[in-house]
Amino acid sequence: MAGEILLQAVPTITVLGALLLLLAVVTLASSIEIVDATEKRALTVFGEYRKLLEPGINFVPPFVSNTHKFDMRTQTLDVPRQEAITRDNSPVTADAVVYIKVMNAKKAFLEVDDYKRAVSNLAQTTLRAVLGDMELDDTLNKRQEINAKIRKELDEPTDEWGIRVESVEVREVNPSKDVQEAMEQQTSAERRRRAMILEAQGERRSAVEQAEGDKQSNIIRAQGEKQSQILEAQGDAISTVLRAKSAESMGERAVIDKGMETLEEIGKGESNTFLMPQELTSMVGRYGKHLTGSDVQQQDGSLNSLDFDQETREMLGLDDIEEILGQIDAEAEMDVEQMEEEAQAIKEGSAGANIRSADEVIEEMDQEEGAADLEEELE
Repeated sequence: MAGEILLQAVPTITVLGALLLLLAVVTLASSIEIVDATEKRALTVFGEYRKLLEPGINFVPPFVSNTHKFDMRTQTLDVPRQEAITRDNSPVTADAVVYIKVMNAKKAFLEVDDYKRAVSNLAQTTLRAVLGDMELDDTLNKRQEINAKIRKELDEPTDEWGIRVESVEVREVNPSKDVQEAMEQQTSAERRRRAMILEAQGERRSAVEQAEGDKQSNIIRAQGEKQSQILEAQGDAISTVLRAKSAESMGERAVIDKGMETLEEIGKGESNTFLMPQELTSMVGRYGKHLTGSDVQQQDGSLNSLDFDQETREMLGLDDIEEILGQIDAEAEMDVEQMEEEAQAIKEGSAGANIRSADEVIEEMDQEEGAADLEEELE
């Protein structure tokens, strides 16, 4: 009888031991809290805040404690699209992204119910308020100013929650469809206007440059014609003087020939006394020397009347004719090179092309002619 009672007590003890062992394991598991490196946890015992659990293994009272997890990394909150009316009564819609970070987990646990939802709702109302204080053009162009205003409005209340707003980025600001169509029409009209203005300016510039080029070409052509006329007049003057000298020489020879014929007729007469002009005697002497070759080595050996006197040579510039022709060729070559450079500059549309007016060119030519006349008078 006693053995049967002992056999019945053994299973009861075994079951009780197993229950105690299971209770010990559950108690141990409930008292150990493992916290990740990227988070912190707020510990409450019987609903009372005790402390923050740091990353690693933490022991807490079993069965009567609770923990609340807080991610200590930067978190992203999407602000839903909001509708607002700008200061100039234009409807717009906008959405944003807010970057936050938990700086004080105790405040985030005790001061606000759900810090993420609280920051998101605050950002929505702030976004609508900021857009309502701005005009339509500012909402489309001043994106950085909108971001700064929203962040400033969020800083003060979120600091009390232990949250820091690191950045606010407005993603899109869209006006209504009617406003978008009007803006597109305005932009298209503005682009057409600018295109027409640029085209008109280009045509005007082309016409002006062409006119300036034609004017410069006419001036250069006129200069060339004037120089040609001057050279032609100088050539005619030289030719006229040469013909006059030649005629004078031929006339002198004719007088001598006529005089010789007269002497021959007189010689046939009976008189032995003759009266002859001094000029004829001089011409006959020179003519005789030229014919007989006397004094050829000592004197000129040719008729003096065939040479120009010094005054005539200086007037015609015969002594300096080669130098004058060389200067004319050099000036012509320089004028051609200068005209080619100016024509190339005009063709390329260079702003530095030196295109002179007709009045300036004529004034410069008149000054050159006046200087030449003054030199001749001084000589």
